[in-house]
Amino acid sequence: MYKSLLRPFLFLLDPEKVHYLSFWIIKVTSRLGFSVLYRRCYTIDDKRLEREVFGLRFKNPVGLAAGFDKNAVLFNELSNFGFGFIEIGTLTPKPQTGNPRKRLFRLKADKAIINRMGFNNLGVFDAVERLKKKHQVLIGGNIGKNKVTPNDQAITDYLICFKALFNHVDYFVVNVSSPNTPGLRELQEKEPLTALLKELKQENTKQAASSRSKEKPILLKIAPDLTNDQLLDIIQIVDATKIEGVIATNTTIAREDLKSDCLLVEEKGGLSGKPLTKRSTEVIRFLSKNSNKAFPIIGVGGIHSPEDALEKLEAGATLVQLWTGFVYEGPILVKKINKAILASSFEQ
Repeated sequence: MYKSLLRPFLFLLDPEKVHYLSFWIIKVTSRLGFSVLYRRCYTIDDKRLEREVFGLRFKNPVGLAAGFDKNAVLFNELSNFGFGFIEIGTLTPKPQTGNPRKRLFRLKADKAIINRMGFNNLGVFDAVERLKKKHQVLIGGNIGKNKVTPNDQAITDYLICFKALFNHVDYFVVNVSSPNTPGLRELQEKEPLTALLKELKQENTKQAASSRSKEKPILLKIAPDLTNDQLLDIIQIVDATKIEGVIATNTTIAREDLKSDCLLVEEKGGLSGKPLTKRSTEVIRFLSKNSNKAFPIIGVGGIHSPEDALEKLEAGATLVQLWTGFVYEGPILVKKINKAILASSFEQ
């Protein structure tokens, strides 16, 4: 019904307006009691789907990637669509409006999206107020720096977000790979990235001690545009800093072999969706093989079918995430992937 009736209507409207309209529809219908219907239609409760990863128990291995529920306003409602975990953010210390509109573009011929949102969010402390309510699902906190913060002060921004979220999320994701904040990807270089992650690990220990709780898993989200040498650096950094894992991958700045109108293709920003399927899987396979599966990988990028998800699991991912595929294929995709996992060799 989504692809035949709802999506054609929604795709007539501006993508960013549709995003907020969709949130309003989900919130209103959930309050009217549709949550039960959503769970019946889209969730699969099966112990065989559960995964123990970096000390957390995931109900199933299919999550919603960061960027969808940036401000943590709909995580419980979205969990009714069958997700095993929800990643909120990217959050920054101070609220910021992001880049000027128009900044979100559909490439329908490619089943892709270009965004240059620029970490638009209401700020980490605003999100914390909503995260205080009970979670129905595991929550990841994706953190970044404000646009106006110079790179030599970026660690301070990440630490502010980390401290604020520590008692309210289940794991952290360090985002240094968005192409939409000027200079951010420079933090992926070995020296600044190692320094940042070591600071966060130290703060993790402090926060756990002061709250008498366990340390939270810290993951690194990387770009698909890294070279093999840079990916080898990532493996060394993970080993040196002892963070818990990697999310591969963020959006790409590449524009090869696209079918959509050239004016759309030329829009600046990060490309997500089907054109990213192959490259994100290549990055997963490279990291898994060259690290000898030393750390968990969450695979994201171009998952539009159960086959896409299984391919990433075969390449070495432990969990997967959706974003653009969720927009194009609808919530039934979550259920289809989980059913395929149960029918495959990846069932545990």
